[in-house]
Amino acid sequence: MRIAVIGAGLAGLACAAALQAAGASVTLFDKARGAGGRLSTRRIDTPSGEASFDHGAQYFTAHDPAFQAEIDRWAALGLAAPWPAAGADAWVGTPTMNAPARQLASGLDVHLSSRIDALRRNAEPDPAWWLRIDPDEHGPFDAVVVAVPAEQAAPLLEPWDSDFADLAGGTRSRACWTVMVAFGTGLSETSDVLQHHGPIGWAARNSAKPGRTGPESWVIQAEADWSDAHLENRADTVLAELLAAFEQAPGVDLPAPLAATAHRWRYARSGDAGKGSLWNARLGLGVCGDWLLGPRVECAWLSGTRLAASMLAGPA
Repeated sequence: MRIAVIGAGLAGLACAAALQAAGASVTLFDKARGAGGRLSTRRIDTPSGEASFDHGAQYFTAHDPAFQAEIDRWAALGLAAPWPAAGADAWVGTPTMNAPARQLASGLDVHLSSRIDALRRNAEPDPAWWLRIDPDEHGPFDAVVVAVPAEQAAPLLEPWDSDFADLAGGTRSRACWTVMVAFGTGLSETSDVLQHHGPIGWAARNSAKPGRTGPESWVIQAEADWSDAHLENRADTVLAELLAAFEQAPGVDLPAPLAATAHRWRYARSGDAGKGSLWNARLGLGVCGDWLLGPRVECAWLSGTRLAASMLAGPA
């Protein structure tokens, strides 16, 4: 089978890896400059050296034995380690959050900076799929997997499966404004994690995570309600407001930053459609992503692997 996967976040990568391991020819396309989706790491040069920020998912946990086995595999490869500051069952990628995703992507054919505008499918007797990256098309493919946030999946799915499109359209994400800030000195009186302080939902000393190097670095993420309300604000305005809120937290005395920036995640926290994954065998059209199971890293991986299993199972 020749399979195209749209989206190289963890769901798409997990699905592609399982399909390729079973002998399929898989090509991934992602609009970003790197694989991993919200398992993201940003690097910023400062006068004290390069600072790194896990500015998407902060950590991951495992409830399902299959995902725990995957974490154990990552840990054996030096790609994951426990992070007790976030909880007894919390893990992070090492030396950066996107390390497990990069390892998955390394064995796959991934096309980055490739935004898919539309899908086209030939009529019988040769019902092959083609993917449009304006003005070009890529194909042919026997099947297509859509592994992007629900809001981006809906318009791709609408011409082909209205039930899939309606489910995606009705499963909304929450936004998140995220601040990344580095300092030349440590915030010694502050714990490594701060939660629920004013507009701040979560703040963490990123440089204290296992395997990190570089100057003192913090990731500050706003509450979902605040992020939604300020979604279209200027990044510099959001940066100033969240840094001011952070400075008001107990025990926080901020030195002058070495570097600071803000990033808007428009689709940060997924919804939960309660479906696991979607597979239309007649069309050769599949859908996976955390929005089908819930807003956790584990859910993205499970959705991708479950879709691959459905695709490989063949006709019922």
